[in-house]
Amino acid sequence: MERTARILHSIDELDPDTWNRCANPEGMPFNPFLSFDFLHALEASGSVGKRTGWQPFHLVVQDGEQVRGVVPLYLKGHSQGEYVFDYSWADAWQRAGGDYYPKLQGSIPFTPATGRRALSATCDVEVERMLFGACAQVADQMQVSSLHFTFLPESQWRLAGELGFLRRMDQQYHWHNAGYGCFEEFLGDLSSKKRKNLKRERRDALLEDVTIEWVTGSDLTEAHWDAFYQFYVDTGSRKWGTPYLTRKFFSLINETMPQNTLLILCRRAGRYIAGALNFIGGDTLFGRNWGCIEDHRFLHFETCYYQAIDFAIANNLARVEAGAQGQHKVARGYLPQATYSAHWIRDAGFREAVAKFLKDERNYVQQDIDWIDQHSPFKSGVELSEIRGLDRA
Repeated sequence: MERTARILHSIDELDPDTWNRCANPEGMPFNPFLSFDFLHALEASGSVGKRTGWQPFHLVVQDGEQVRGVVPLYLKGHSQGEYVFDYSWADAWQRAGGDYYPKLQGSIPFTPATGRRALSATCDVEVERMLFGACAQVADQMQVSSLHFTFLPESQWRLAGELGFLRRMDQQYHWHNAGYGCFEEFLGDLSSKKRKNLKRERRDALLEDVTIEWVTGSDLTEAHWDAFYQFYVDTGSRKWGTPYLTRKFFSLINETMPQNTLLILCRRAGRYIAGALNFIGGDTLFGRNWGCIEDHRFLHFETCYYQAIDFAIANNLARVEAGAQGQHKVARGYLPQATYSAHWIRDAGFREAVAKFLKDERNYVQQDIDWIDQHSPFKSGVELSEIRGLDRA
């Protein structure tokens, strides 16, 4: 059969079942961000598109009529909403007289969560190799400056490296469920000082008669999203100037994937004052957005970190990924976790310079992870490798 590759300028150009078979094959933990419903909501809501500088450019490879694999891909005119920063690369490229933009981005927009990027129903390494290679060919034919895959699993990161992509490392902070039956059992693994601090923060966060609700599934209403969007816009405006997600996005995910969506909402004096948006995967709770209209000490930690741990324990989830950055998470029981990205760069001289920088950066990141592990909040005798491993048991 003839093998062909084609570009989708909208995810609607492919049957949802076909996409989902590649994105979330049977036997693998469900990843909500790879699902057709999530990516469709981004496009249909206007959060992603030509206007926002994220033009869908999804790759499909097929043998005859049989789809072998897909890649969520975007043609980008900026570097916003990626969480793996290449602003210095763009500046150096443009100071040398080149055009860094447009570039191709293999990622989930506005979502710093690890997940497969070369997607196939069989998870066959040769199909993944073919998909990465096809993306590089497309980038070469289009003569874009670069192609970037961000938040890859380590296996695909290594595979991309074998194909000539430059490999980059960074870190996030994840909580690991070592088979805990309740939050108190988790606290029992911490040092005495850290355990007391966490208890105090949880107590003080609710001092001013704040109550907290978990809202998910059919209990989610447009009123909940109206409240949360107010929090989201306030935070997004201060961080980025313009919030990435439109109000319509939240209505769309409420229609198509409420069972994978969790709002942790804080109420005081009869109204919602703060909240955190989370997505529920097959084995992971993904913390995404937080916002508030009242400031209460430690309420952010309680809502985003401790309540997420409570939910993960109650629902037998292996881990909590609490989003990008934030070394303050370590004191709350979240451990450093390497994150991976792979980069194809057209210009040979520039590629060589970036490769040298990335080698030094990888060494620094690993040293930082090792240092944080040595100063973790867990008490002496608790093996961090065992805690990280037990969340997969």
